[in-house]
Amino acid sequence: MTAVSCTTPPADRRRPTDADLGHLATRARELILRTAHQAGAGHVGGSLSAADLLVTLYFDELRIDPAHPGAPERDRFILSKGHCALGLYVALAMRGYFDTAELADFDQGGSRLQMHPDMTKLPGIEMSTGSLGQGLSAGVGMALGARLGGPGSHRDARTYVLLGDGELQEGMTWEAAHVAPRYQLGNLVAILDHNGLQQYGWPRGADDRGDRRDPWAGVDLRATFTGLGWRVLEIDGNDIAAIRAAFAEARRSEVTGPPTMILATTRKGRGVSFTEMTIRWHTGAPTEEQLAAALAELEGAHR
Repeated sequence: MTAVSCTTPPADRRRPTDADLGHLATRARELILRTAHQAGAGHVGGSLSAADLLVTLYFDELRIDPAHPGAPERDRFILSKGHCALGLYVALAMRGYFDTAELADFDQGGSRLQMHPDMTKLPGIEMSTGSLGQGLSAGVGMALGARLGGPGSHRDARTYVLLGDGELQEGMTWEAAHVAPRYQLGNLVAILDHNGLQQYGWPRGADDRGDRRDPWAGVDLRATFTGLGWRVLEIDGNDIAAIRAAFAEARRSEVTGPPTMILATTRKGRGVSFTEMTIRWHTGAPTEEQLAAALAELEGAHR
């Protein structure tokens, strides 16, 4: 059997510039909004906040080959905040895992593109997620398996996990955060999409859905993860150059060194003025008029 090679970026394409990735991120945001509009549903806010991270991962950082999604030497990516699958599907489609036309099937009966990612349905999905807090534990297992040379793994493969700040309230996340440094999983990179808004918080009354403000306001997350043994990098998660620099620094880590946590401060609903930092856009779909306004704003930003 001929060996399959995963490359970063693909050998037949030059490495993208920051400007290239910026334009791809704008394209991703357009597709996110168009898809949500067509489906009448979708988690827009968190998908838009993570668009720069996802595009940089799939077009510059991850060692992957869409034509051979199961190649053992591939890097693994887990979207722990699985409700933002819309953003992941757009990144996968743009990268060539499936045709972008299939995005029209999002959230439809029998579609491979459901509201949460299903690893049994779609190539490129490493972990079915949606129940928040489980992704980092799966990532620890994948990173440890790669280092130990388990079946279907490759020692040089790295595992990346994208978390939401709201899901840090799940205890399973902290169990994984405690274990990863003990095993010295230098091949594990966790990224926190720290957009400061969540759908639910602690209720303040019988009919109240809770305080949706930053669930970690006043908590020194850098000190917390550093104290657990992680190497911590803090960046603007909507700045392509900063994202690339953080990934380059993470990749310099020894396989048996400390895992890396990238605290990426983002803006929920990033890219469109009326969706940014508004809990209304945690989930929902733009109207025809809102879609037109959003697309015009995105186009104008990259002229």
